[in-house]
Amino acid sequence: MRRWKIALGTAVALGAISVASVHFLDMGNLSGGAAGAAPAPAAFVMPVPVVNVVKKTLPIYLDYAARVESIRSITLQARVPGYLQDQTAADGSDVKQGDMLYRIAPDDYQAALEQAKAQVQRDSATLDYAKSNLGRGTDLAKAGYLDKDSFDQRTSNLRTAQAALAVDQASVRTAELNLGYAEIKAPFSGRIGRNQASVGTLVSVAGTVLNTLVQLDPIYVTFNPSESDLVQIEQAKANGPIAVDVLLPGETQPSQKGELTFIDNTIDHSTGTITARATIGNAKFTLLPGQYVRVRLHVKEQPNTLMVPQVALGSSQLGKYLYVIGKGNTVDQKLVSLGPTDGDLISVTSGISETDQVITGNLQKIGPGMPVSPLPQPKPAS
Repeated sequence: MRRWKIALGTAVALGAISVASVHFLDMGNLSGGAAGAAPAPAAFVMPVPVVNVVKKTLPIYLDYAARVESIRSITLQARVPGYLQDQTAADGSDVKQGDMLYRIAPDDYQAALEQAKAQVQRDSATLDYAKSNLGRGTDLAKAGYLDKDSFDQRTSNLRTAQAALAVDQASVRTAELNLGYAEIKAPFSGRIGRNQASVGTLVSVAGTVLNTLVQLDPIYVTFNPSESDLVQIEQAKANGPIAVDVLLPGETQPSQKGELTFIDNTIDHSTGTITARATIGNAKFTLLPGQYVRVRLHVKEQPNTLMVPQVALGSSQLGKYLYVIGKGNTVDQKLVSLGPTDGDLISVTSGISETDQVITGNLQKIGPGMPVSPLPQPKPAS
């Protein structure tokens, strides 16, 4: 009897569970039928900025490290001895040709000049007397009142007076030169350096250095092209003067311009390079001798060059590549070969066409074949 009750209770419990399950399923069906099935969310499409390929004529440059050199650099020294009386140009001054730089005490040289001029006056009087005496002697000799020896003596006296006057006139010229040498002037325009002889120093002509003077405008920039580059440089020279840009450290655009003016006649066998230099206008004295700069030689123009932004470039084990918009707005990867740069653009020698749309952003979030939404950007500055 007890077993029968247990079996009956189990059957009732299972029936209740079945009814509850059916009721739950019915409620679910009713609910689904009322609201409809929820649509699956659309797949996310990455927006990417794109630009068109730029086609332009590209200037081709050769780029070198270079060093600035002065065209003229001299040591200022005295040509006459004496005490240094004055320094008329301050250390580091920019001076013009003919400007006074130093003055040596001129008293001795002024006195020597005055003495030489006085001697000239005396000798001029002696010469005048000799000329007059010879004139009278000529008349007396013609009249027979003066013998030949006396006449010859008067002639000799005239020649001696003429010679003495010539010597004294040379002495005046020498004294004038020495007085002029007491003033040390700039032989060319440039900048003087640090003074090396204080006022009051006894200056000798044996090598007392007063200062240095360097020419700054124009100025040389010297560099060393390779043997292989020399071929391009010579070809460019055949077409006319080669323009040279100078870039100071930290500059991306040239601040000075000039022209290639010298190529040496021998290649250094140990380095495979040759010495060349450009002459640069330096009116603001921006360049100084010994300074390191970079130079760019404009050797030719390359027409119809395809350019893309450098930021669009990617790199892999296979080389450099670009992402472009392919069929159906999907990402297409193209391996490219690169050429010279021009500002923010870089030339592409192979791998893309002029009609390609180059992806320039979100490059880390996309890959080949991925659908994207192109966002056209302004044309890159060329």
